[in-house]
Amino acid sequence: MSYPDTYYRRTLADETVRPALAGRVECDTVIIGGGLAGLTVALQLARAGLSVVVLEAESVGFGASGRNGGFVSPGFATGSDAIARMAGPEAARKLHLLSIEGAEFVRDTIRDLNIVEAAPQPGLMSLLRYDDGGSLKTHAAKMADTYGYELEYLDRDRIRSVLKSERYFHGLRDGRAFHMHPLNYLRAVAAEIERLGGRIFENSRAVQSALGGAEKVIRTDGGQVKARRAVFTTGGYTEPLVSRLKRAFLPIATYVMVSEEAPDLIREAIMTTDAIGDSRRAGDYYRVVDGGKRLLWGGRITTRAAPPAALVRALRREMIGTYPQLAPLKTELAWSGLMSYARHLMPQIGEMQPGVWHCTAFGGHGLNTTAIGGKLVAEAILGQSDRYRLFSPFGLVWAGGPVGLAAAQLTYWKLQAQDWWRERSA
Repeated sequence: MSYPDTYYRRTLADETVRPALAGRVECDTVIIGGGLAGLTVALQLARAGLSVVVLEAESVGFGASGRNGGFVSPGFATGSDAIARMAGPEAARKLHLLSIEGAEFVRDTIRDLNIVEAAPQPGLMSLLRYDDGGSLKTHAAKMADTYGYELEYLDRDRIRSVLKSERYFHGLRDGRAFHMHPLNYLRAVAAEIERLGGRIFENSRAVQSALGGAEKVIRTDGGQVKARRAVFTTGGYTEPLVSRLKRAFLPIATYVMVSEEAPDLIREAIMTTDAIGDSRRAGDYYRVVDGGKRLLWGGRITTRAAPPAALVRALRREMIGTYPQLAPLKTELAWSGLMSYARHLMPQIGEMQPGVWHCTAFGGHGLNTTAIGGKLVAEAILGQSDRYRLFSPFGLVWAGGPVGLAAAQLTYWKLQAQDWWRERSA
């Protein structure tokens, strides 16, 4: 298997190695990309009795799907106000309901397939690093009134009773959100697809496509697939097989590290099994893993992947700045991963041309949105719904190439400065 060295790879429950494509095969639908979006499409189509083939360039879950923070909660990478400006208030409401449905889909799949190796753990705290509890109370009331979704307000004393840090002032706890082992989840979904008759080929990079006719043809170095439909579900590691898709989003790097085993030291700072994130645009996100023995800590974004030593220093500065008592805690492992972001920060889901679908750009909130995106594409293929059209305002607009990457980095620095000023002014 071709996975990078991550905590998830080291704690993998299933070591199945899948073959590369050799020769010619035919199916109803070919899916290019074996991450969370692609496997969700394949799962839903296989459940409906369609023949599916998944082509994965590396190993199932090689990209961001298998190396992220593991948080599963409603929402998108951009906020509801921005979505309403682009799509209208009613569409924004329906989209948020879809994001809730996506999180529930993951929870239901874990339950229905008995994926105990995913180790789901309930609870997510979203925290402010400045004094503005009123905005959180307003948001919680809106979520309850509009969506029937309850969030629990946490004041400073409540937060600091379990998080021994001076950085946090207010927060909201989502008891329906959860965190999990994403790679074990994904590989269990892959096994279910195969049980239902679907075929998954690893180390099978798609190198050529012919998509104009009624029959779609995807070629790899070792073979080809003919299908009635093709679905592209690649992300930050997308290659220019379909140039329109490649130009439509930017690969953005994020970083995660895992500590040594030190349960007593970690408990001096963090006395909760909830996942934790702060409100900054690229803020910290972290959770205890291995039953509290280790701390998984992620954060920061860049337009280019940094060397491991540099990313460890940056993440440790954030961790120790938040919890000075964790200064002795050693980092055992760190890694980066590329997410795909569109300019509008929303998933890109739709039909590029007859019989050719795309389902991508899930950076920043992928575990729920890949699930609902894959489900919607499957529904459309099966003729069950056209709910995917809710994403039509967020099309395959050009992301700007190198200029777009530079602009994204500049925007990140600007947001960092705003966050810094707001904290200092609190």
